[in-house]
Amino acid sequence: MKLAVVVQRYGADINGGAELHARYIAEHLARHADVRVLTTCAHEYLTWRNEYPAGADAVNGIAVERFPVEHERDEAEFGLRSDHVFYRRHSLNEELEWLDSEGPASPALIARIRGAGDEFDYVVLFCARYYHAYYGARAVPHRAVLVPTMERDPALGLTMFGPIFRGVRGIMYNSYEEQTLIHAAASNGDVPGVVVGIGSEIPATAEPRRALAKFGLDTPYVVYVGRIDANKGCAELFDYFVRYAAGRATPPTLVLIGKAVLDIPPHPRIRHLGFVDDQDKFDVIAGAAALVMPSYYESLSMVALEAWALGTPVVANARCDVLLGQCLRSNAGLYYASSAEFGAVVDRVLDDRALAAQLGGNGRQFYDENYSWPVIERKYLDMFAQLSSNPPPHRMEKLPGWLARRQRSLRPAAQVLEELPSGAAA
Repeated sequence: MKLAVVVQRYGADINGGAELHARYIAEHLARHADVRVLTTCAHEYLTWRNEYPAGADAVNGIAVERFPVEHERDEAEFGLRSDHVFYRRHSLNEELEWLDSEGPASPALIARIRGAGDEFDYVVLFCARYYHAYYGARAVPHRAVLVPTMERDPALGLTMFGPIFRGVRGIMYNSYEEQTLIHAAASNGDVPGVVVGIGSEIPATAEPRRALAKFGLDTPYVVYVGRIDANKGCAELFDYFVRYAAGRATPPTLVLIGKAVLDIPPHPRIRHLGFVDDQDKFDVIAGAAALVMPSYYESLSMVALEAWALGTPVVANARCDVLLGQCLRSNAGLYYASSAEFGAVVDRVLDDRALAAQLGGNGRQFYDENYSWPVIERKYLDMFAQLSSNPPPHRMEKLPGWLARRQRSLRPAAQVLEELPSGAAA
C-alpha cells in the first residue's frame, strides 16, 4: 500500500500539535506501508514564509516533497476577512478568499496531488481548515482520508467545508466531541469515520528527580506545557493561579514549559523553563502533582495524553468540551469552570494523595487502551481495509457557478457554530 500524508508544514524541529501529529502518523504507518509526505516550504505558521528549499527531502527516514507557498499571510488582511465571514452575511466566494488569505496557499502542492494518478492508494490530509486539505480533498476525493483536527472554532460554521466532510472517503476524528460537531455541521454521519486520536513517543523511563535537580524545582508543583498564549487560556490561568496562591499558606509552584507569546507575571511561585527537550519535558510532567490544561479549544490534547501515560493527573478547563469529555471518559482528571473551582481541584490533587494516585493509574490505563501505538496503527489500517472494500457513500459536490458563489446569502459562521451541540459527548 502506498500513502501520501499531506500537511501544512513538516520537519523534525516543528513541534506544533497538528504537524507533530502528522509526523508521528507518517512514521508509524511507514511500518506497514510506503509513505511519502507532501508539504510546503514553510517553517512557521504566522507568515508561511518559504524557508525550506523546494524539492525532495527526508525526515527521520520518510521521503518528503516540499512545494513553495504562493504568498505569505498578511495578518491584517486575514483578520479582516475572518471578521467578515465569521460575523457577517457573506458569499461562498468570500469564504474561499478567506481560505486563500489564511494560507498556506500552494497551487504547486495541489497540482502534485491532482497529478498523482494511481501513485497513492490513499491521501491522508491533515487539518480541514487549511488550503491544502480543502483543495487536496477536491482534487482526489476518491482517495482522500481526512484528519480534521477541528476545534470548536467559527471556521467550522463556514459553508465551504460541508461538501468536504461529506465528499471524502473517510475521516479520522481526534475525539468524540469533534465527531459530534462535524456530524452536526455537515450531516455526514454516513461517511466512514472512526475516533482514533494520536499516540506519543513516551520514554521507557521518566526521572522526576533528574528534573528537580536540573531545574532547581521545589515540590509540589503543577505544570503547563505548550505555547504560553492568551488563546490557550494562559492569561486566565495566571489570574486564577495568582489568586489561589494568595489564599494558601504554602502554595505549589506553577511551572511553565514552552514559548511565551504572552507576558508572564512576575511571581515567586511561577517558573518559566522555556523550551526544553522531550526527555526533560517528560521528567517534569512525571514529577508534577498535576498537568494544568487551561485551553478553551482543543481537538484532542497530546500533552494531556502524555501526562496520563506517565501517571500524572490532569486539571482541565471544563469549558473545553474535548478536555471535559476526556476527563470523564478516563476518570483521570479533575476540571474547573471558575477561579474558586480551580483552587478547589488543585487543593484536592495536592492534599488527597490517594485520589491523585488513583487518577494517575486510571490515566495510564486509559492511554494504554486507547492511544498506544498498536491501537492507533490498527485503527488506520482497519479504515484503509474498510474503504478498499466499500464504495464511497457520496460524490464530492461541485462548487456552484461564478454568480452563485458571489451571492451574499450565507449566515455568519459564528452564528452557525452557536447552534451546534456543545458539552462532552456521550
